[in-house]
Amino acid sequence: MTHESAPPNELTFWSFVDFAVRKAQQELPAVDTDAMRMALTLSRASSMVIYDLESTVHRPRGLTWPGFRVIFALWLAGPMEAKTTAEISGTSRAALSALLNTLERDGLVVRERASHDRRALQLSLTEEGYGAILGGFRAHNRRESAWAEALEPDERTELVRLLNKLMAGSTDAKAKFRS
Repeated sequence: MTHESAPPNELTFWSFVDFAVRKAQQELPAVDTDAMRMALTLSRASSMVIYDLESTVHRPRGLTWPGFRVIFALWLAGPMEAKTTAEISGTSRAALSALLNTLERDGLVVRERASHDRRALQLSLTEEGYGAILGGFRAHNRRESAWAEALEPDERTELVRLLNKLMAGSTDAKAKFRS
């Protein structure tokens, strides 16, 4: 069996999806190409949006994408245990532990022992963290709006509906996710 490949200089971030689907189907004719295309496209679109938000909004403000997710969660939900923060921000507990060192060093977050359980950590934003998220989120939301302009309002609603349907189906698929 030959393993044909495309000249690397002819592939782009987006053209790779079509190439990968065609190539996988040649190698494994029974592959579900529609599912493959959906997952690759969703993954690449998500990566593009996240990279754009991180590089244009958060990195210039000294935050990483995971750091933004944590202070965003604390801003909206208020002080909470570290394990809850990890879950709602989509961060593993181990990654959160390392991330908190940076956020605390930068004066954005404080860690304290929870009053109801001395083993648990309670996280909260500092005043500086609160100011950072307010300024950062304004710019973040402007970038979100710029991305959303590519779709008509009813298309945005439909996309959200379809993504919610996909997420609801994750239970049937026995999907694994951070919790």
